[in-house]
Amino acid sequence: MSTSVPYLAPQPGGGPGDVWGEEAAAKGRRGTQRIVHAGEVPASEEVSGLLGVAEGEAVVVRRRVIELDGEPCELTDTYYPVHIAGGTGLADVAKIPGGAVTLLARLGHVGVRVREDVTAGLPSAAEQQALRIGPDTPVLRLTRLTLDAGDRPLQADLMTMPAHGQRLRYELRIG
Repeated sequence: MSTSVPYLAPQPGGGPGDVWGEEAAAKGRRGTQRIVHAGEVPASEEVSGLLGVAEGEAVVVRRRVIELDGEPCELTDTYYPVHIAGGTGLADVAKIPGGAVTLLARLGHVGVRVREDVTAGLPSAAEQQALRIGPDTPVLRLTRLTLDAGDRPLQADLMTMPAHGQRLRYELRIG
């Protein structure tokens, strides 16, 4: 079971913490991630709609393969507006001490609201290959948009994971 909340807050002290690795270790597993690409790319129609930039406008992306016990379990592409991430560690393939959310906070960009949408479908050929799954294996696609206090987009995460074995939990405070 995965909950989004631990991934949304800066790490205390900005240490080398890896939330995914810590979550997996707490269950006796090994969680890692590989950054397969980072840098500027043109915004797709979906990303432009999320970040409020023109389609084709440059955005910064960090593409990662998330692994559990050495096996790919999720693909995550995180997009940032260039005015926030350009020229920072977010545009580089190196791991960021404390994680991206901690770096954003250090740069003065703190998320206060998140919107997540989950859909299901079949994987593309590239997703099949990266996740080592067959064409008939259903996947979940989770889109997360993080907004600041002024309701401005800070980052958009596009995640794809095999549906089997997944349980997503959402807890909301009312009032």
